[in-house]
Amino acid sequence: MDKKIEVRICFGTLCHVMGGAELQLLGEALPPDLKKHVEIKGSTCLEFCHQQGQGQPPFASINGRMLSGCTLQSLIAELYKELN
Repeated sequence: MDKKIEVRICFGTLCHVMGGAELQLLGEALPPDLKKHVEIKGSTCLEFCHQQGQGQPPFASINGRMLSGCTLQSLIAELYKELN
């Protein structure tokens, strides 16, 4: 059975302005060996920006684990960590 990883990307205004627009391209940027394991979902807001001390936008989550300051490269690196 293949391990499934759920990625939620915040599409809220603050995250979008702070670089999250790039994260919308995750599906296209995923390496072939990750594509079968990753399910990408968007969210109008993950509410992480409302929690003091949770880091800087853009935010995403991998299987419920919050990530801050995401870039495509850092998100892909975290997906490999989650897979292994």
